[in-house]
Amino acid sequence: MLTRTAWRTPGAGSLDRLKMVEEPLAEPAPGEARVRVAAVGLNFADIFALLGLYSATPKGSFVPGLEFAGTIEALPGKKRNAPLKEGDRVLGVKRFGAYASHLNVKTDYLRKLPRGYSFAQGAALPAQGLTAYYALFELGNLKKGDTVLVHSAAGGVGLIALDMIKRTGAHAIGTVGHESKLNHLRELAGLSPNHMLLRDRKRFAVDLDQRLKAVGRKGFDVVLDSIAGPYFFPAFERLLPAGRHVLFGAADFMPVGARPNYLRLGWQYLRRPRLDPVQMISENRSVLAFNLIWMWDRVELFARFYDAMLRLKPHAPHVGHQYPFAQTPSALRFFQSGRSVGKVVLEL
Repeated sequence: MLTRTAWRTPGAGSLDRLKMVEEPLAEPAPGEARVRVAAVGLNFADIFALLGLYSATPKGSFVPGLEFAGTIEALPGKKRNAPLKEGDRVLGVKRFGAYASHLNVKTDYLRKLPRGYSFAQGAALPAQGLTAYYALFELGNLKKGDTVLVHSAAGGVGLIALDMIKRTGAHAIGTVGHESKLNHLRELAGLSPNHMLLRDRKRFAVDLDQRLKAVGRKGFDVVLDSIAGPYFFPAFERLLPAGRHVLFGAADFMPVGARPNYLRLGWQYLRRPRLDPVQMISENRSVLAFNLIWMWDRVELFARFYDAMLRLKPHAPHVGHQYPFAQTPSALRFFQSGRSVGKVVLEL
């Protein structure tokens, strides 16, 4: 039986509980492949799960991680002309468990690494690419000529969303939480000053109006929101009739320490955005919310959305920060700080 290295927590509640362990890995079952992992992509869901603030957090001990890239080492019961074979470089997703040197994964959730991609870029694609695609096209109904507000535009999802928006012939205004990221938006996404802004709670609404006026628009067709909190209503109120506010995260709730501050979280929860459905009818605005991890249970949807995403031919994801696997706690703390640009990836 193979012994693997993994980062495991005995239970949610603190980032400090995460420890590197050596543990056995059974042989892959029929329909599975064993993958030697080369890179793992970090997601906010990893941190929220480790803190016990994620609705899909596993009970008891678990290994975090949703996406990875590596090489197939074993593929029992493979059929002739099967799409995958031993030695293939692949990327994939799991419903947790990716922080490990080796994985047994259902082949339905593996795809060959796109030509020219590094392992780090492969590990950066599945979760953020599917999030951007599903939010923009399946829920946001993005069309050529639309105007889109993209929160956290310099992050992993944000940058690939900006690429998809541009390729569709739509227009984007991106927001960031740190001034240094404005330069990254200009360099990585080609945004001009009128198409990006630094989020400031006190003047966010005014800044949105200024940007909309500068680009000759009266409002947004789509809002891509991973933050919520005090930035929700200024964006929602600037939706055009039939506009769609797509919510897929609540980064404003991200704790700053190793453990949740429940008093602060309780106060934020009481002040969370609340909507009047009857008023929404009159204003003809929609809010659509989703958690990508539900898709891991729907093989046919995963395949359809993933293939549709690749047909857009997005640029390879921008990997802004790479950490050795042994430095996973440091990588998580850095990611938690909100200072990252593009994707944060662990390398084995």
